[in-house]
Amino acid sequence: MLRCNCENVFESGERMVKIKDIAEKCHVSVATVSKALNNSHEISEKTTQHIVRVANELGYIANSNARSLKTNRSYNLGILYVDKSESGLEHEYFNVILNSIKREAESLGYDVTFISNKIGNSRNSYLSHARYRGCDGVVLVSADFHDPEVIHLVESNMPTVIIDHVYHNRTAILSDNTKGLSEIVHYLHKMGHRKIAFIHGEDTTVKKERLASFHQACDQLNIKIPDIYMKKALYHIPKYSGLATRELLALEDRPTVIIYPDDYSYMGGLTEIEKHGLKIPDDISVVGYDGIYLSRILRPMLTTYVQDSHQIGKNAASKLIEMIEKPKTFIAEQMVIPGHLQVGQTVKDIK
Repeated sequence: MLRCNCENVFESGERMVKIKDIAEKCHVSVATVSKALNNSHEISEKTTQHIVRVANELGYIANSNARSLKTNRSYNLGILYVDKSESGLEHEYFNVILNSIKREAESLGYDVTFISNKIGNSRNSYLSHARYRGCDGVVLVSADFHDPEVIHLVESNMPTVIIDHVYHNRTAILSDNTKGLSEIVHYLHKMGHRKIAFIHGEDTTVKKERLASFHQACDQLNIKIPDIYMKKALYHIPKYSGLATRELLALEDRPTVIIYPDDYSYMGGLTEIEKHGLKIPDDISVVGYDGIYLSRILRPMLTTYVQDSHQIGKNAASKLIEMIEKPKTFIAEQMVIPGHLQVGQTVKDIK
């Protein structure tokens, strides 16, 4: 909240709304209005709520420059989103996360800005761009987490929160990848499948957790997975999952089910399966990961593990703001957000 002796204004139509206008409307002093807008405990909650409601009705907003001068903060969060698939904000999984970050940030009084290392013809580091934009902190949503520039940003004094990757002594918001793959494997076992292929993503924390969980679950159920059933692809790029699917379908002893790295990549697999004249799930079963809206409108409906992308984004924003506003008491943590298995119609019962 703003702590300011200056007269903050907001242009509403042709009229400039001032703190004094709010005070007159509420029949209180300018000082009381200032305390209410700063969420001061010196006045009652009822009075604060009334003043804030009137301020909103009048269209008042604190001047951001004055606010920054008083608090030494810009109230601006940076978002690092590097998308290899070049699907941009149309990618549903990341779109939900980004919208959730934006909504949570705005509800807590912050704006959001995308940061990059290329602006026009000039090239800057992610850190220098974040500082240029006056960001108080950065949420790393998607990036090459092994990129030296990304590591430089994380290891700087810029507050950061990372989604689905773990750095030492840094806060991370993680989907429950361990539980996700375990639930998938146990469900497939229950449906009679033993020839399980897994197309996994590139080398990230997510991939390592999912692979470990996959092998642990298979060991528990005494399922032997040959190396030729394990294929590497890239997350969120259907082409590579399609090529991996082609290799699996060419095997003499091919799998009865294929697990895909994400629902979007599954589209590449679906295309390849259809090219081979096969029908899902009669001829081969499939499972996705993410639980995007597309998975529910496909026919047959995709069996997949649904990640709570809304909660992931919300927690990322709230944790970053907590780090910014309470640096002396903030403790870095890894927060795991649970998901759930969506049982669709793409896994055949072959018991």
